[in-house]
Amino acid sequence: MSGTSAALKPPADAVKPVRHPDAPAPGELLGAHYEHCFGCGEGQRHGLHLQARAGDGVSVTAEFTVKAAHQGAPGLAHGGILTTALDETLGSLNWLLRVIAVTGRLETDFVRPVPVDTVLHLDAEITAVHGRKIYSRATGRIGGPDGPVAVRAEALFVEVAVDHFIENGRPAEIRAAMADPDQVRRARAFEVNP
Repeated sequence: MSGTSAALKPPADAVKPVRHPDAPAPGELLGAHYEHCFGCGEGQRHGLHLQARAGDGVSVTAEFTVKAAHQGAPGLAHGGILTTALDETLGSLNWLLRVIAVTGRLETDFVRPVPVDTVLHLDAEITAVHGRKIYSRATGRIGGPDGPVAVRAEALFVEVAVDHFIENGRPAEIRAAMADPDQVRRARAFEVNP
């Protein structure tokens, strides 16, 4: 991205990200982090139902199909939906570090229109870590994983404690997520977005 703001440029003393030894293996489907997440949850009728896979190093790939419910201009994806797809993909990267992080800043470039019924092929990687700050970038392509770039983004995620969600989320949903007997699913419910 040519016009990236200073907030998205890692400082000189940022470190190279290191994949956690317990992170999902390359090629493994990450699955929804929360059933009711608009980005990846199956509990959202008009959600993106985005599916991400762990890549090599600290990268992921994902896909989602633009449906009629996702359009802005007639027959074209809404820019906010495309930004949501990028945010969801970027947020899934944090699972490779095994940290809970929220979106602090996200800048999106829209390069070309994305028609309804198009599969958006996304790839993302973490570029640097500085304390609690995680710097990353993503691209979305149409026509296949090597097709032309339609959207791209750079992001800053900030590592938080689970208390961030407990103190700010709606109590009924927090209690339901915390009561899940599956420890991994319970932890993943709190992995992305403020």
